[in-house]
Formats: sequence, C-alpha cells, structure tokens
Amino acid sequence: MLSLALSHSLLPFLPRNLHFPLQNCETEREVKQLHALSLKTGSFNHPSISSRLLALYTDPRINNLEYARSLFDWIREPTLVSWNLLVKCYVENQRSNDAISLFCELLSEFIPDSFTLPCVLKGCARLSALDEGKQIHGLILKIGFGVDKFVLSSLVSMYSKCGEIELCRKVFDRMEDKDVVSWNSLIDGYARCGQIELALEVFDEMPERDSFSWTILVDGLSKSGKLETARDVFDRMPTRNSVSWNAMINGYMKAGDFNTARELFDQMPERNLVTWNSMITGYELNRQFSQALKLFEVMLREEISPNHATILGALSAASGLVSFGKGRWVHSFIVKNGFETDGVLGTSLIEMYSKCGSIASALRVFKSIPKKKLGHWTAIIVGLGMHGLVGQTLELFDEMCRIGLKPHAITFIGLLNACSHAGFADDAYHYFKMMMDDYGIEPSIEHYGCLIDVLCRAGCLEEAKNTIERMPIKPNKVIWMSLLSGSRKHGNIRMGEYAAHHLIDLAPDTTGCYIILSNMYAGAGLWEKVRQVREMMKKKGIRKDPGCSSIEHQGSVHEFIVGDRSHPQTEEIYIKLSEMKEKLNVAGHVPDTTQVLLCLEDDNEKESELETHSERLAIAFGLINIKHGNPVRIIKNLRICNDCHTVSKLLSHIYNREIIIRDGSRFHHFKSGSCSCKDFW
Repeated sequence: MLSLALSHSLLPFLPRNLHFPLQNCETEREVKQLHALSLKTGSFNHPSISSRLLALYTDPRINNLEYARSLFDWIREPTLVSWNLLVKCYVENQRSNDAISLFCELLSEFIPDSFTLPCVLKGCARLSALDEGKQIHGLILKIGFGVDKFVLSSLVSMYSKCGEIELCRKVFDRMEDKDVVSWNSLIDGYARCGQIELALEVFDEMPERDSFSWTILVDGLSKSGKLETARDVFDRMPTRNSVSWNAMINGYMKAGDFNTARELFDQMPERNLVTWNSMITGYELNRQFSQALKLFEVMLREEISPNHATILGALSAASGLVSFGKGRWVHSFIVKNGFETDGVLGTSLIEMYSKCGSIASALRVFKSIPKKKLGHWTAIIVGLGMHGLVGQTLELFDEMCRIGLKPHAITFIGLLNACSHAGFADDAYHYFKMMMDDYGIEPSIEHYGCLIDVLCRAGCLEEAKNTIERMPIKPNKVIWMSLLSGSRKHGNIRMGEYAAHHLIDLAPDTTGCYIILSNMYAGAGLWEKVRQVREMMKKKGIRKDPGCSSIEHQGSVHEFIVGDRSHPQTEEIYIKLSEMKEKLNVAGHVPDTTQVLLCLEDDNEKESELETHSERLAIAFGLINIKHGNPVRIIKNLRICNDCHTVSKLLSHIYNREIIIRDGSRFHHFKSGSCSCKDFW
C-alpha cells in the first residue's frame, strides 16, 4: 500500500511519475492519498491526473459520488470524458434527475458523444422521463448520431421503459444494425404494454437470443396471466436464471396456484432473496398465513438475511392469522436486528398489534416512533377505532391536525368506524362533512358504508334508508347488510325485509343475509317465516357457517365450535365449564334464552345450548392453560350474542382475568366486570 511518507520521494518527478501509482490504485484509501498528494504538489490540474482521479472515484469498485462531484467542481477545465464519467456515476447511483441536470450543463460546453447519450437516455428511462427523452432524441438527430448503433439501441430501451411502444418500434425499424439488446428492449416494451402476441412475434423473429430474451418473455407472459404459454417458454429455455424462476413463481402466486409455485421453489437450484420474498408475500396474498410464517422461519434457519419486504410479508401474515404470539416474535426480530420502524415497517407493526387485539402494544409502537408520518397516525387511528376507543381516536385525530398533518381518505374511515362502534351519529356526520368541505375528499363507498353503519347501530333506520337512497354511488352489499343488521338489532321487521329484498337482488348468494333474516324472525317468534327462509337457503344450496372461536397458546391455534368435544382437553374443558356455571349462578346470572334462535320449548335445552357456545369453550381453555396475568385472547367468526357478552363480563370479574374477544364486528375488552364497548355493539 502506498503511504504519504514514502510518496515524498516522488515529488521531483510529478506529475509524470504519479501516473504509475494512479494506474495501480485498488482501494479508496489509496486514491484519497494520491488525491491529497496531487493537491499538495500542485499536479492536480494536470488533465491526465484529475481525469484519472475522477475515473477512480466513479469506478464501480469505489463509487464515491460525493468525492467525485467535489473533485469535478475543482477541475478548471473538465474534459468531455470527465463530464461523461460524472453523468454515468449519477445514473448508476439512482440520481437520474441530477444526471439530466448535469447533461444540460454539459451542452453549454461540449457536443455530447456516443458515450454521453446512452448514459443520459438510461437516466430518462429510469425516471420514465418521456418528455426529456424526446428532446434528447431530437438532439441526437440534430448532431448526427441518428445512425449510431449504441445510441439508437439506448433510444429503443428508453421508449420501451417509458411505455411509448410505437416510437420504440419506429426507432427499432430504422436501425440498420440491430443488436440483441435492441431486440430485447422491443420485446420488453411489448410485454410491458400487455401486447404479448407481438412480443412473441418479435421473439420468434430474433436472429439470435440470449438468456435475457427468454427471461423477459417469461416475465411478460407471467405478469399478463398467460401462465401456460409462460411455462412452455420456461420449459424450453436453454438455461434458466433466477429471474425466470422468480417470474414463474410470482405468476403462479398471483393466479392463486400457490402449490405449483411451491413446487418450483423446491426445484430451484439456487434461490435468492427475491425468491424467498416472492413466496412469503405470495402466501400472504393467498391468505396462506401459516405457510408464509413457516417459510419465514425456514429462511432464518438457513441464515438468509431478510430485508424490509420480507419483514412486511411476515407481519402481514401474523396480522392475517391474528396471531399475537407470532407478531410479537417478528417484532422481536425487528428490534434485535436493528430494522428502523420510522417508515412502512412502523405502520405495519401498529396494524398488526391492532388486528391481534393488543391496542396497548400498538400505542407503544406508535409512541416510540420519533418522526411520525401520516401513515403512522392513520394506522393508530384506524386501530383505536377498530377497538371502539372513540375518545382516544378523536383526541389523536385532533392532535394530528394541530401539528399540520393533512388526513387522507383512510384516516376518515378510521374516524367514522370509531364513531360507528360508539354510536356517535352526530360526530360521524360532523367528520363526514369535514372530510368533504375542509379537505376536498370525495366520499367513497367505504365512507358511506361507515356512515350508514353508525346510523343503523344508533337506531336511526329511516335516516339510514334515506341516506342510501340519496347516495351518488350505487349501494353495495355491505351497506344493505348494515341496514339489515340494524333492523334485526332494533326489531324493525319491515325495514329488515326491505333491506333483505335489495340485498338478495344484488347478491343472492350472500349467506349472512339469510342468517340475519332468519334470526330476526326467530327473535320475534315468527317460526313459519324462519322455516321459509331456511327452505330458501336449502334450495339455493346455502349453508350457515357454524360459530367458531380460536385461541392461541404456545404457538398453536386451538379452534372450537358450538358443543365441541373433539379437543384433547375436552374433559378438563367441560369440568371448567361446570365450574364457570356454578360461579355465574352465585353471581346472579340468569341466562338470556332469547338468544337461542332455535325452536326449542324446554328452557333447560336452551340454557345447555348457550353454555357450549364456541367462545365459552375457548374461554374455559384459556382459563385452564394461559398463565394468570396474561390476557385470554379469542377470535370469533360471528357476532357475539348478548348472553355470551354478559357472561364474559362476569367471568372477567370472577376470575380476575382480562378477556379479549374479536367477533365479526369489533374487539371487546372484558376487564373487572365491564366491556370496552360499554354494551353497545
């Protein structure tokens, strides 16, 4: 290694004798030493010395753009070569805007050459800067580079990546000497624009192909959903690279064929990080949450370092699985490995904890983020709304507005949802109007859905009906279901039948419509109408989903249905149920048999049916297995009935346990004999 002490012996021979050490520099430290020496000896301004130093700083092995720019600014009369080196360095460092600006400065000093033009066109392609690309095309023709093979090839690539396929084809057709890069760019352009048949035609016309030719065709066919053709091309490839394997895996995942994607994954000779991410996010996309998390664990065991995309996929899978334990494990990995949570990762963590029932953990993550962005505020507002904590939701929204952050459409969905869970109809109207008047946000079907829901929950059924009829958007099945559910809750059979009629016309296979209608009739004792609805369901082949509750313990999810006796701990669970019944009787609980929507005459039969509801079995399991002091977290697929809600409140007091149940509507936090919903759900 060259040292400054030894270099003093070279002083009498500079600049000539500086050429040899400059030619043999291998590290950034050596370059900086020679750079310092050139300044000290006054040889820096020798054109060959400054150009060589600049070439070394911009060399991919060193790639120090900051030093390169600083050195360039010190050169008295930079040559075209020096300008070109810096333009290329900006492009390679993903700073194409700066490259184009520097190119504009260059034009006042030099006429660009066949090195400058491909570099700046590459920058335009990366930015999809079509207007700038067209101007450079005009300049190319003006200064006589309209026949240069490399310049024209770069033009074809630029138009291809900017989606301007007609101009791409025109330039290509005028090329006398077409290289494989130009052919590939044209195929890529057709594939990007979805013109797959033309891409195949060009591929068949190619005089010679390289691995990229095959890869871009496979990628284009996969992205356009033509998986059979893509697989045919893939199987015919002379050699397959990781890009082509990944393209096929992504294509199968997007088509929902995760089994074939897994087969390819298992067959791959060598996987890269993109492959693992494609599988994990693909499983998550297809709601195969357990598979996504298992693969994430395999990835870590194989000592493959995940990136942000991997972590986001794992967190989304934990959210989808509603697994607090798995989500907390992924969070621990994030902290241990130094991942920053001030961006999308922080938002994803807040969402995960909110969906998994730990709003306290979501708030802790939110508070720990030093520079909170709109996404973080929106995520916590939506999370608090999901848990019915309307007071905190509105306070955080006001605070967000005070610090100058402008809410977007999703923020208001969180607000309106919170108002809905609390029955704050006036507040919902206030924020709905604020969204339009103060922020110019046009209400979407989701916003109208929240507004209708809050009116229905609050019993304002006529107002909800009128709002639906005045909506500028056609109501969807969610809106009609809200009106039907509200009608059932408030015993308005006429309005319920009106909503059910519209819902059946719009979406006749909506199972929930028939279930709620049947339950509404059963609650009113109209058993003949119950029979008619069930007969209709039978004719249509519609089956009611059984009530199912799940609870996580030691990494495993335990599921229960009403009257379940399949669990390995069934005997212990039913002993605990008997104990719970005795303690509830002592506490004065009288079962609400009106919640039994079956035609049973014996009250004892009705009480027995209530006692084995799925959430009670899950609570019994939790009381047996989950350590005292830890919440009992339960996920239920259907809305919790009034009697189970009352029982859960009493049990939280009797056993001094926090019980968290997420039903089909919202979260309920039972603690010390009360519920966070304040008996409004």
